[in-house]
Amino acid sequence: MTALADPPRSTVARWAGLALFVAAVAAVALIGTLAVTGTEGEYASLDRPAWAPPSWLFGPVWTVLYGLIAISGWLVWRRVGWNAALVPYAVQLVLNAAWTPIFFGAGAYGWALLDIVAMWFAIGATMLVFWRISRPATLLLVPYLLWVSFATALNAVIWSVN
Repeated sequence: MTALADPPRSTVARWAGLALFVAAVAAVALIGTLAVTGTEGEYASLDRPAWAPPSWLFGPVWTVLYGLIAISGWLVWRRVGWNAALVPYAVQLVLNAAWTPIFFGAGAYGWALLDIVAMWFAIGATMLVFWRISRPATLLLVPYLLWVSFATALNAVIWSVN
């Protein structure tokens, strides 16, 4: 069996790697879910632009995005193992995990905006690094970057009017 740092050679190692990526991304999602309660009520109480999506939409969108994020990281790991290519990937996950507690838990909309802008750049950096390794992995992150772009604009408006 190969070391974790090496690309996986066995089928079992590949599937275990996928499970690890899914678990890591699920942990990011759980941090946001468990760190704060009442996000739907708080979101409803905010002054929002007319183009703000309804709160029920966030769960399904993020479920799909988290799945794409996990598969993207896994595809790169399958090619190169654990190496520097996954650093920006890890950074964007940490920034993603931090956003909900900052925005909803602390109500710090300006700090959340800084976090999401940093996340946007980290996603972009991830995509640049991934492009050289796996084009499919990069393309799986396009919806994530688009959603975070939209969410950044929404965060900025919410910060400015609340």
